[in-house]
Amino acid sequence: MNKFKRILVVVATCLALGYFSGLVTQSSIETWYPTLLKPSFNPPNWIFAPVWSMLYIMMGIAAGLVWNRVEFEKETVKKALVLFAIQLALNALWSILFFGLKNPLLALIEIVLLWLMIYETYLKFSKIDKIASYLMLPYLAWVSFAAVLNASLWWLNKG
Repeated sequence: MNKFKRILVVVATCLALGYFSGLVTQSSIETWYPTLLKPSFNPPNWIFAPVWSMLYIMMGIAAGLVWNRVEFEKETVKKALVLFAIQLALNALWSILFFGLKNPLLALIEIVLLWLMIYETYLKFSKIDKIASYLMLPYLAWVSFAAVLNASLWWLNKG
């Protein structure tokens, strides 16, 4: 498979995951989520889809760039891509926990694990392809913000 196809495969996979995560959240966005008390820094709902779309594209490009190094650093690349897959699965799980199960506390615990896996993926990517690691930084920043938001939503609504 050529370099462009590898990147395209991972970008499509990330966007597909985002699409299916969106399906999990849709009904809760319209019913349960509006009933929650929100912190003053809670973004408007419309911002999430474009931000996540860009992040999924950047993540996919990053993983594709790493995958393109497989002929030169097979074991290192395999380990990095396994971490990438784990964090991607945790990304999807968060939507299920927060919006599907309507459980902000469980989602908060899980997002800490997600953040750690993203950071570990970033570190592995940085040893393989610097651009790939830089492409993971906005994702890490957004999940940092999401963790603070998740914690605030849990705190404000725990009673």
